[in-house]
Amino acid sequence: MKVIGQTPGPDAALAVETLGMTMRFGNFTALEDVSIRVAAGSFHALLGENGAGKSTLVKCIMGFYHATSGQLLVGGREARIADPRDARALGLGMVYQHFTLVPSLTVAENLVISRLDTPGVIDWRAERRALDAFMAAMPFRVPLDQQVSRLAAGEKQKLEILKQLYLGSRFLILDEPTSVLTPDEADEVLGHVRGLCAAGEVSVLMITHKFREVTAFADEVSVLRRGRLVGQGRVAELSHARMAAMMIGAEKEYVPAARKGSPGAPVLELSGIRATDRSGLKQIAIDSLTVRAGEIAGIAGISGNGQMELMEVLTGQRATSAGEIRVEGAPYRASRAEAQALAVRYLPEEPLKNACAPRMSVIDNIAFRSFDRKDGRAAFWLSPRSMKAQGTDLIDAFRVKAAVPDGPIAALSGGNVQRAVLARELTGAVRLLIISNPCFGLDFAAVAEIRARIVAARNAGAAVLLMSEDLDEVMELSDRILVMSEGRIDYEVAANEASLAEIGHHMGGHA
Repeated sequence: MKVIGQTPGPDAALAVETLGMTMRFGNFTALEDVSIRVAAGSFHALLGENGAGKSTLVKCIMGFYHATSGQLLVGGREARIADPRDARALGLGMVYQHFTLVPSLTVAENLVISRLDTPGVIDWRAERRALDAFMAAMPFRVPLDQQVSRLAAGEKQKLEILKQLYLGSRFLILDEPTSVLTPDEADEVLGHVRGLCAAGEVSVLMITHKFREVTAFADEVSVLRRGRLVGQGRVAELSHARMAAMMIGAEKEYVPAARKGSPGAPVLELSGIRATDRSGLKQIAIDSLTVRAGEIAGIAGISGNGQMELMEVLTGQRATSAGEIRVEGAPYRASRAEAQALAVRYLPEEPLKNACAPRMSVIDNIAFRSFDRKDGRAAFWLSPRSMKAQGTDLIDAFRVKAAVPDGPIAALSGGNVQRAVLARELTGAVRLLIISNPCFGLDFAAVAEIRARIVAARNAGAAVLLMSEDLDEVMELSDRILVMSEGRIDYEVAANEASLAEIGHHMGGHA
C-alpha cells in the first residue's frame, strides 16, 4: 500500500474518488475511463444493469483487482492499494451481497475473529467490555450473545455493517445490501446507515437496482452502462424515468423476430406457484403465467429477482409449497418421462454445469435424451454405433466445433457447449422450450446462431419461455414481455408496444 499525503483521522468519514479508472481483461474492457467521487459523509448509489461494470469498479477500489489505468484518491490523497488488507488499513470496507458470517458462532465471536490482530488466546472478559462499549455507541445493536444462525436476515445485515464499523471502516461499499431483506427490514437497515452518513461517521457507495431505495436514502447517483459512466447527479433532481433511461440507454426501434401466424393454444400454465428462494428467506410467487404455442414469452429482470428459482421450479430442481404447473393441460412435475411424453426441452443457464456431464463425451451428452429410445419406443440395450452416427450428424447440423467428438464436452468453448445442448434439445418434436440466459458470455457468431435456432423453434409451433438478464435479447426475440421483480411477475406487455423506459421502471422495483 502506498498513500501519497495524509488521510483524515480515524473518526472522520472518507471521501473516495476514482479518476479515469479502466480495467481490461485481455481484449475485453470491463471498465473504461470511469471517474466517480463519493463525498465525505455522503450516501452515493451506483446503478447499472448486470454486466455494466459495477462489481469491477468496487473490486478495483478494494484491491481485489488492480486497475489497468487510472487513479484512486482516498481522503483527497492518491492511494495505491495492493490487496484488500491495504484497503482495510485505509478505512475502506465492503458489505457483500451474501452474508460472510460464521453461523455457529455468536455475534461477539464473529466480531472478534474478524480482526487481523485477534490473539491466539482471547481474554473474553476484556473483549466483552470493549464490545459492550462499542455497541453502546452504535445507533443500532445486535445481541452479542446470540448465535448468528438464530438471527433474522435484517439482524445479520446489521451485524455485517457493525462488523465493518468495528474494524474501523469509514468508507463502506454495500453490494445489493437488501437483496435478502423484506422492504421493512431494508428501510430499517438503510435508515441506520443514512443516519451514520448524516452524522459524518461514514461515507457509503451502494450498488443497487432498486430506484425506491435510491430515492429514499441516497444523496447522489452514478450510472454505469457497458463499462462506461453514462450519467450521474443529485438524486433530488432525477426522476425514476430518467435514472432508468440512463441505465438502459436511449429508446431504439426493436423489430420482433419474424414469425409465422398467431399464437395458438396454451402449452405452459402456472397458477399460484409458491417456492422459497435461494436465501431461504423470501418467496417466489407466480400467481399466473401462460405461454402459448408459437410464441416467445420473454421474462426480463435484474439478477436475483427469482428467475433462477423459477427455472429450477420448472426443471423439477426446486420444490414448490403451493400451486400447479400444467403442460398441454396435464399436471407437470418435470420428470424425465413427462418431459419426453410432452416434448418439453430445456436450455438452462451455464449448461456445462446444469445440463451436461462435463467428463463424458460430446456424443454421449447429445445422446442423453435418446440413448434409451429407438423408433420412439423404449430400447433395452445401448447402440454405441447409432449414438455415434446420430451425434456426428447433429454436430455437423448445429456446427458444433468439436475436434474430438469422443472427447469430453468440458473441452469445448462456451458457444459450442450451447450448440451441443441445443442439438440435443431441439432434435425431434418440441412443444415447450424453456431457456435461461442462452447467450451469456458468447461471441457474436454464436449469439446470432443460437437466437436463430430459438426463433426457428417458435416458428415451428413450439411455446418458448425465455428468461434473460440481457434486455436487448428479450426485446429482440420476444412476442410478449414480462418483468420479474422481487420474485413476482410485476408487468406484462406485447413486444410491439413495449417501452424500454417502462420496462426499466419495473425492473427497478418501482411499479
